[in-house]
Amino acid sequence: MATETLRVGFVGAGSNTRNRHIPGLLAQPNVELVAVANRSLDSSQRVADEIGIARAHDHWRAIVDADDIDAVVIGTWPYMHSRVTVAALDAGKHVLCEARMANDLAEAQAMLAASQRNPHLVTQLVPGGLSLSLDGHIRKLIADGYLGDLLAVSVRQVGSFIDRDGPLTWRFNEEYCGVNIQTITKDYEDVCFWVGPATRVMAMARRFVPMRRDDAGVMRATLPDYIDIIAEMQCGAQMHMQESAVSGLAGAPGFMLHGSEGTLQVGGYHKLSGAKRGDKELKPLELPVPADTPEPFRDELPTGWRVEHDFVTTIRGEGHISRTRFEDGVRYTAFGEAVKRSLASGQAAAVPG
Repeated sequence: MATETLRVGFVGAGSNTRNRHIPGLLAQPNVELVAVANRSLDSSQRVADEIGIARAHDHWRAIVDADDIDAVVIGTWPYMHSRVTVAALDAGKHVLCEARMANDLAEAQAMLAASQRNPHLVTQLVPGGLSLSLDGHIRKLIADGYLGDLLAVSVRQVGSFIDRDGPLTWRFNEEYCGVNIQTITKDYEDVCFWVGPATRVMAMARRFVPMRRDDAGVMRATLPDYIDIIAEMQCGAQMHMQESAVSGLAGAPGFMLHGSEGTLQVGGYHKLSGAKRGDKELKPLELPVPADTPEPFRDELPTGWRVEHDFVTTIRGEGHISRTRFEDGVRYTAFGEAVKRSLASGQAAAVPG
């Protein structure tokens, strides 16, 4: 299988596709970049010329319908993910889709249903979090009892001072992002992977700049630039998530996991600190991979960024997808949908199982 050429097409080729996915795919043996369809034929051609892709198209359908493409990489904003994924899978193509699975739960469920109709095809979501090299260590520490009983989870993302005159970027445009307010679904993906899902949420949010001008000069409503979320976790803990784009000099973002016997702090790439009962301060944790580490942790511990490697090797029957499966994407999209319902009603909302 490894000797067969895997022919890849791209729908959307933004910075993450050019900086991560294309180099990551080219690092795998026998991968050919066949075609790209960006937002216009001109931008498609620029990407094709820059990267050395054979063909440029003016519409994503040309990628999905092409007979000489085996796998589709979707690098668009979330509003396109479901329609392209469903079409690509039903056309017999493997799919690697960018993070933030879909604009709402119905779209995410449609993507999962399409993957279940085509179980012979590989589907993968790009992981949204910054902690890939830490995930296995965190899960193993929790399983080994480092925290004792998990009691509380804190998630904090911060921005800079408010910019009242800035443009409406795609990340704050509800048309493009749907329920993916700021980074709540991305951060929940990490938390859910470590400790399991939430069952109920209560959310409050503010739009300090309620309208911004989009690329066409049209004034549009923005997604909230400040949000607080309280969630009940299935494991018995409570989570507080604070996401802000208006908090100048607020300190470092990150995650805290508080247990009856210990605390873990996740600060981003390769930054894991901890303390046990009786310690005076958090200290960086050494992260060795013991030779007798059992499954499922051995494959997770030293991984880091393996997205394209896992995608290609799984297609060839030589690997498996650990981050992120479509089932996981439906779970984090359901959380975003529950947050949206809570914001609209002013009441707590159940997170669909």
